Amino acid sequence: MEPVRERRWRLRDADETAVLSLARGAKLPELLARILVTRGITESVSAGRFLNATLGECHDPFLLSGMNEAVARLVAARQSGESVCVYGDYDVDGITATALLVEFFRSVGIVCFYHIPNRMEHGYGLAESGIRSAAAGGARVIVSVDCGVTAVAEAALCRTLGIDLIITDHHTPGPLLPDACAVINPVLPDSPFPFKLLAGVGVAFNLLIALRSRLRQAGVFAEREAPNLRHFLDLVALGTIADIVPLTDENRLFVRFGLKELSTSRRTGIVALKEVAGITGDVSCYDVGFRLAPRLNACGRLEDATRGVELLLCRNPDEAAVIAGELDASNSERQQIEKEILDDALLLLEAEERELSGIVLASGEWHPGVIGIVASRIVERYHRPTVLIALMDGNGRGSGRSIPAFHLYEALLACSGTLQKFGGHKYAAGLSLTETDLPAFVADFEAHAAGCLTTDDLLPEILVDAELAPEDILLSLPTLVARLEPYGAGNPTPLFLLRGATIINWRILKEKHLKLTIALPSGRVDAIAFNRADFDCSGAVDLLFSPEINVWNGRESLQLKIKDLRKSVP
Repeated sequence: MEPVRERRWRLRDADETAVLSLARGAKLPELLARILVTRGITESVSAGRFLNATLGECHDPFLLSGMNEAVARLVAARQSGESVCVYGDYDVDGITATALLVEFFRSVGIVCFYHIPNRMEHGYGLAESGIRSAAAGGARVIVSVDCGVTAVAEAALCRTLGIDLIITDHHTPGPLLPDACAVINPVLPDSPFPFKLLAGVGVAFNLLIALRSRLRQAGVFAEREAPNLRHFLDLVALGTIADIVPLTDENRLFVRFGLKELSTSRRTGIVALKEVAGITGDVSCYDVGFRLAPRLNACGRLEDATRGVELLLCRNPDEAAVIAGELDASNSERQQIEKEILDDALLLLEAEERELSGIVLASGEWHPGVIGIVASRIVERYHRPTVLIALMDGNGRGSGRSIPAFHLYEALLACSGTLQKFGGHKYAAGLSLTETDLPAFVADFEAHAAGCLTTDDLLPEILVDAELAPEDILLSLPTLVARLEPYGAGNPTPLFLLRGATIINWRILKEKHLKLTIALPSGRVDAIAFNRADFDCSGAVDLLFSPEINVWNGRESLQLKIKDLRKSVP
């Protein structure tokens, strides 16, 4: 089976009348208005909120179904001194949400402790062993974060043990909701909350907003200072970016202001984590996604995710430095394991003679904590929905990633007869099964993919925000588009098309990257194309690029970061 090499370029649709209307009404440059229109923002008020958002525009958290019941139970637990267990997940979303609730609960006088399941021993989500452990620790209330919406049997166990279960989650619910004290999830069919795409930590943060409001009404802060929720946004931004949810609506607010909190580094653990990651100055989405989050994730993938929570809650700089060093070492180990699994998986695919619509690979040699990352790498290379399964003692734990045209959770639901347990959403999911059911699952998954996906679906598509004339590419361009930050899922870095460019000089860097010099009316402009050393730079070329400002010896210059390039067609 061959990797996908061709990529289809498509200009995003933009109604010209809407573009001109928005540019005039919001007093915006036409190019900025065009990009906003392609992202569904056509009204001046909406554009103003997007470009100049404030935290006051957060939605009413009590619009989330179950919020009133959850807040009432937590207020009662505070009054009676009952112990609350925060039950998290082992990824960055779950780790940050756990730290968020624990720190806030303690700050308002709620007795609490936390439990994070071990990926290797317990798998994903609420588990009987974890619930019994919480009960043994004295918990009368369990608050789940980033998990629990499909935990029907586990909710019944809580009832049996006399524990009130509050579920906060953002994953797709199953056909039957757990019988819990409260189920808070924006994607529930009856939830009037206007934004459905929160990360788990975003749902938890809405719980904090609601709980603080109710405690304020009860007079709890009459003689003490209420917690400043802005100071918790560093955790919210970390989890939101790491979970790759769309950076729109509330997620955009949380990340925009959370990055400022990350940059100022009030939290001891964040300071230590930034130091081992080599981050100085302002923190960007890239820094979170590729430098901070992987180190937090590594502990949960290979060992014990509680170390991540300990770091985020730590107040002692020396202790924080030790934990951050451990996470950094775990991340290096994770990278090596990831490379070995990827090499192994690619050998299996290279030997596959069929052209698959969906990929399922399994091995008894793979670490279950890393296969999700490797599945993402395979999706990037083959543009196929991919599930990797780590086998051990007759059972398998799988992790899947998907493409825009394929809803992974719905696919697993269609194949659920061969699965023991599964959960997730459109682009990412986890599962467990017996090894004897593996062949049937492989056949079912591949058949489902083949029935859903067309040839066009299996060809990667690059969406382009606008075509620019050579004279439009100026030093002011990066500053203009920077008004759209922060970039991420749902709000990608703007991408532009330049046709017929002349490359006047080029050289190869590190045997795989292209460093280019392009002739423009404004002068010569440097460009970089990663992993494209094989490209023939002679003749006219079409470029897809994002503009950047390069600073060297105190001098600013324009640089183009090339996403893709091809020969111009006359």
